[in-house]
Amino acid sequence: MWIFCSGCHQIGPDAETGIGPPLNGIFGRRAAAIEGFPYSKSMRRMGNDGLTWTLETLDAYLENPRVLVSGTRMSFDGLEDAGERADLLAYLRVYSDRPSNIPEAAPTARPDYPHLPAETLAIVGDAAYGEYLASECQTCHQSDGSDRGIPSITLWPEEDFVLAMHAYKQRLRPHPVMQMMASRLSDEEIAALAAYFGTLSR
Repeated sequence: MWIFCSGCHQIGPDAETGIGPPLNGIFGRRAAAIEGFPYSKSMRRMGNDGLTWTLETLDAYLENPRVLVSGTRMSFDGLEDAGERADLLAYLRVYSDRPSNIPEAAPTARPDYPHLPAETLAIVGDAAYGEYLASECQTCHQSDGSDRGIPSITLWPEEDFVLAMHAYKQRLRPHPVMQMMASRLSDEEIAALAAYFGTLSR
């Protein structure tokens, strides 16, 4: 599985920064922590918000990088197969600082994220209702799509929006404010917001 990573990342005693940062000691490292590496704004923001690479967060990132970090620069679509992700994580574990402290249990023991029930993903959002709900979102997120220190959610694909909000709701994506906001929303309200922001023009 390392072949998926080796084009951009190095690992091992002689690992250096390349297209991507070296992955030695990745477990327990805060996101965007390698000094001097040009991380995306989204990755730096997630690191500042407390994202730390653990078995669970790495598994979620490998499954769908853009759901966990929406603006990541990593040109990798993700690994759908849980077994392949587990094999890759086991390999990364070998090069961690303290392998014995990292559980060997399959990461599939965590909640099935971002795989939501089919009926949840099938909800057709009411964009008009989403517009009514969006005022609270727009106190931080700019409706014109500009990024003023807060990531844009304008024109997000609806499914990505839904998955991200449920990740906050399940506390799998770190950000206390977003976790609180998402916890207040029903599945229908999340779908409505996704429909509204997905149709806004920049």
